[in-house]
Amino acid sequence: MDFITIPLVVGIICAGIYGLFELFVRKKERLAIIEKISNNLDASAFEGKLGLPNYMSRLSFSALKVGCLLAGIGLGLMIGFFINLGMRNMYYQEHQFTEMAFGASVLLFGGIGLIVAFIIELKLNKDKKA
Repeated sequence: MDFITIPLVVGIICAGIYGLFELFVRKKERLAIIEKISNNLDASAFEGKLGLPNYMSRLSFSALKVGCLLAGIGLGLMIGFFINLGMRNMYYQEHQFTEMAFGASVLLFGGIGLIVAFIIELKLNKDKKA
């Protein structure tokens, strides 16, 4: 691995320097564009258009999906633990049953969590349109 460290470090340094130069150049370009636009703009162009944006129109449900998925995974782990606890007397030497119970319950309840998130998203979209 020693042969890759020197080119890797040099590459990272070059990328960092390039990023800094690009950052400063973009800042100058943006300032020039703002100055050019501000010369041709008057206040009457914004009459009645300033207001709070409507965030519900472009609301993302990714947090809802992740939350329902994690809740489903947690519920699956808990159910798998209780299945393992209940079956311990019958299959004491079987570790494959434990792995199967945990894996199946995590996948099952994770999928159920995503389905619940989809149903909630559909209901919220219907309420928003109505």
